[in-house]
Amino acid sequence: MLSKLIVSFFAFAMMTTGAAAQEQSPLVDPAPASVPAEENILYLDLSTGGRVTIQLYPALAPNHVERIKTLTRQGFYDGVIFHRVIDGFMAQTGDPTGTGTGGSQLPDLEAEFNAFPHVRGVVSMARASDKNSANSQFFIVFYPRFSLDKNYTAFGRVTAGMEYVDAINRGEPPAIPSRILQASVAADGKAPPPAGSFAPVPETPEKEITVDDLNAPIEQ
Repeated sequence: MLSKLIVSFFAFAMMTTGAAAQEQSPLVDPAPASVPAEENILYLDLSTGGRVTIQLYPALAPNHVERIKTLTRQGFYDGVIFHRVIDGFMAQTGDPTGTGTGGSQLPDLEAEFNAFPHVRGVVSMARASDKNSANSQFFIVFYPRFSLDKNYTAFGRVTAGMEYVDAINRGEPPAIPSRILQASVAADGKAPPPAGSFAPVPETPEKEITVDDLNAPIEQ
């Protein structure tokens, strides 16, 4: 299974974050022409050192993108920790209780599963066993995980600042959790938090990825 994933990874290499991630994916347009581009760009200012830029894809998951933007504009994600972070897999956040069992006061969302592949840097919605139970929690993929495709709603992808995602402290939960200092929609023009709010980005050692890492479930 692992060898197949590695082969698939190279097939999607031009879609991963890094230099190639700055190019727009050919799979989907980020927004209709009538919508300003900045309306579908999400910023996450992380305690790990800086700002992460996420391109949102309302054409793929309109209700999930709208939920993320609504909660962001309410300040819901500000100060929220990354409560479940598995090395070589993903970093999960979006629960204000920090336990992995919480969410917002808004109703759960119906699934908007789509064909966008869960490659490195993809942002997708966490859920419980019920496919229509996504609410506020989401995760960012460190390493390709194609078994998640059409089982979790992918709604965006990191286009800049992936080094700050890589630096998120690992653990379930981490002993010292990293957090979202501020989330904002680019169209709203919010400046990043003061420089003193950020921690220096540590070197992240390479880790051998195991099949167990790739089979860990994502639930809230």
